[in-house]
Amino acid sequence: MQIGNIKIPEYPLLLAPMEDITDRSFRKICKSFGADLLYTEFVASEALIRNIDKTLKKLVIDNDERPAGIQIYGHRIDAMVEAAKIAEEAGPDLIDINYGCPVKKIATRGAGAGMLRDIPKMIEMTKAIVNAVKLPVTVKTRLGWDNDSIIIDKIAEQLQDTGIKALTIHGRTRSQLYKGKADWTLIGKIKQNPNIRIPVIGNGDITDGISAKNAFEKYKPDGIMIGRASIGRPWIFKEIKHYLKTGEILPEPDINQKVDIAKQHFKKSIKYKDGNRGIFEMRRHFALYFKGLKNFKETRLKLLTSTDINEIYDILDQIKLKYGNSHSTENAKQ
Repeated sequence: MQIGNIKIPEYPLLLAPMEDITDRSFRKICKSFGADLLYTEFVASEALIRNIDKTLKKLVIDNDERPAGIQIYGHRIDAMVEAAKIAEEAGPDLIDINYGCPVKKIATRGAGAGMLRDIPKMIEMTKAIVNAVKLPVTVKTRLGWDNDSIIIDKIAEQLQDTGIKALTIHGRTRSQLYKGKADWTLIGKIKQNPNIRIPVIGNGDITDGISAKNAFEKYKPDGIMIGRASIGRPWIFKEIKHYLKTGEILPEPDINQKVDIAKQHFKKSIKYKDGNRGIFEMRRHFALYFKGLKNFKETRLKLLTSTDINEIYDILDQIKLKYGNSHSTENAKQ
């Protein structure tokens, strides 16, 4: 797959942009397990043009993450254009436009998936951003606002005509949020459209090698984007690649390996975040790294409430000592 001048290996796996998840620390962990293209957290155009420090820090991409893109969102065309220019100066490999976020406070303002209710504005905004920057511009969106307005097959060509270099489609409507089953049939339909010349990337419900292989073989996307399934399982990229190559299901890391991965992730998080943010923003990851461990409630509570770095490392060591000889977490009680 090629996006502009960015060449990506065959059957690429992309890390989806996720707010409060895909920061530098998590991106680097996913990269180490084979993610082919990474994206930042959502970057709000209004905050970016006002030079909000927390937002500006989201633009930092290190060389060991590349290729990587910055994703921006907003409802005002002029602000989005200015934000794209600022993002370009930060030196990413591409700029991605978020027309897919279903969160109420974003979508109801007309940003994210809210743009699916104003297609002329979506097209105008996309074209303005493409014309404003030299980097490749890509778009991530959904099937439509709801089941009565599934329009992706109507707008894919229009988006392509603005000059974008790739289109990522999440196989749900905005109204579905993340519920129900992602519909890949329309993703496949867009890919098979002979008028579509840009890469089409599918997103939604890819949780393992089997689902990834099925999507590649049945719907023929140029790439697959993985989001929620990577939280607490950054090794999913390695597992999927192994399955695509060999047809074998790679065993998940044992508890000792998971602790080591969590430590690496935590170390990076506190390195890149000010104050206790590196601790607070690891809590969701910690909860999922160790999901399924038996009789874990007390340890879990300590891990998710401590604000002492050394204590957290000690708790992680205790997890290894207590559970290191156990490899089964199925049907466990929390």
